[in-house]
Amino acid sequence: MKAREKGITVGKLSTGVKNCITDVEGVMVGHVTLDFSLDNDGNEYACTGVTAILPHGGNLFKEKVTAASYVINGFGKTTGLVQLNELGVLESPIMLTNTFGVPAVTQGTLEYMLAESPEIGETTGTINIVVGECNDSYLNSIRLFPVKPEHAIEAIKNASCDQVAEGAVGAGKGMICFGYKGGIGSSSRIVEEYTVGCLVLSNFGKKEELQRLRYSAGDGLSETSDGSIIIVLATDTPLSDRQLLRVAKRCGIGLGRTGSHFSHGSGDIVIAFSTAQKMAHFSDEMVETRTQLREDHLIMNQLFTAASEAAEEAILNSLSQAATTKGRLGRIVNHLNFYKEE
Repeated sequence: MKAREKGITVGKLSTGVKNCITDVEGVMVGHVTLDFSLDNDGNEYACTGVTAILPHGGNLFKEKVTAASYVINGFGKTTGLVQLNELGVLESPIMLTNTFGVPAVTQGTLEYMLAESPEIGETTGTINIVVGECNDSYLNSIRLFPVKPEHAIEAIKNASCDQVAEGAVGAGKGMICFGYKGGIGSSSRIVEEYTVGCLVLSNFGKKEELQRLRYSAGDGLSETSDGSIIIVLATDTPLSDRQLLRVAKRCGIGLGRTGSHFSHGSGDIVIAFSTAQKMAHFSDEMVETRTQLREDHLIMNQLFTAASEAAEEAILNSLSQAATTKGRLGRIVNHLNFYKEE
């Protein structure tokens, strides 16, 4: 059950129909979850996975979308963000996995994109693959590299516009948040005629940091270290990459409201994109025209609010949707029991 179904309401803006990132028209999400023993005694275990976020169902290399990223705290290992910020466009799926799975997921995504566009690296330039990660080594045998390139390809092919599966699925299978089982969470907000959607991979926080009084959280905490979070923000609002960056920064407000203080060892990163306009890779035109919101219109403040609310609720959904999970060395991380405070 989502947090709202358990009596927890975040903010004042309305959610989309599904209350997830796929409320933004065209956005697709796919998972591959790995959950199996890697040896005979069960000490080594694959408790991990891959999650793919596609801005649209077309050829992402040939039809790029406006994008930006914001590093709240940089203790993370991502690929592709340097070029994404330099050019302000996204030309691949956004892929999420565990820390040591980044090379394999990058390779698998690259293989998928090369098969889709044979001209890449031949008659045109190379491609920029975007991958984000969190460390799931408490539950997952990360040193044995259970994630393979084919899992990235499978996650992309699994992507759909349906309700997003949340909790201990995909890249979230082995993640821990505030000492409880964390993982994938999603939420959305409606602003005027536009939609803002958020998906998180939550893997951060110590037990004493969770804002229990705000959410009326129950007992059953287990100790863990500070970790990371990848926040993916999608919108159909016509924004420039600079405006997207401004909106992305407000996700940190929602993260902070849950109890995070962006720890030293935490990779807290936001990747944002707008589906409002597509930029063709091939064009003979010298000039292109794009539409963007006026900076001083009241809607900008509403978008800031939407980003903070959606990020906060997505984190709560990653907790409320996650089931108790057993991983390597027989370790068990319990799910969080939310209840409405009377």
